[in-house]
Amino acid sequence: MDNSLPIDTERRQLIAATAIAAAVPAVASVGTFVSTFQPSERARAAGAAVELDIGDLAPGQMKTVEWRGKPVWVLRRTPEMLASLAQTEPQVADPLSQRNMDEMTPPYARNKHRSIHPEYLVVIGICTHLGCSPTSKFDTGPQPSLPDDWAGGFFCPCHGSTFDLAGRVFANKPAPDNLQVPRHMFLGPTRVVIGRDEEGEA
Repeated sequence: MDNSLPIDTERRQLIAATAIAAAVPAVASVGTFVSTFQPSERARAAGAAVELDIGDLAPGQMKTVEWRGKPVWVLRRTPEMLASLAQTEPQVADPLSQRNMDEMTPPYARNKHRSIHPEYLVVIGICTHLGCSPTSKFDTGPQPSLPDDWAGGFFCPCHGSTFDLAGRVFANKPAPDNLQVPRHMFLGPTRVVIGRDEEGEA
């Protein structure tokens, strides 16, 4: 004799449908939770090295690229700009980049040009005083807020710090250090990588 209870087909279908409906939001919420921990493309790029094409950079011109949320300047200096460094050397506070040199200047930029190739200056465009961004003042001669013998360089309007065309801070200014030279390397005559050199990532 069959003592089993009769199967209520409609009830079974209702229970199954309810279980599935309850599971869907749970799966969806787990997916959302996981996705919030996936780094975005921008987040991944923020710490990665940045490659820059400088093939169209004419002498006397500067390009700016963002690296780790900071502006990095690549200036292609003219022969006159390079010659001005001898004029400013006695006026700057740290002509040989010896202050905080491990943090501020890689070994290959500890020279009078503060660069791998004298023609190209690569520096982070943030004043070492309070983090303002200086402006480029490449024109020479008397100008507002600048000395009459100005040979070209950078001026921080926040507190008046001035830097020469090698990013060296002038003496007796609020900024304590030269502009920082990031780790970088050249892949060829027209490409530079910011944030990486022969020793690896910065």
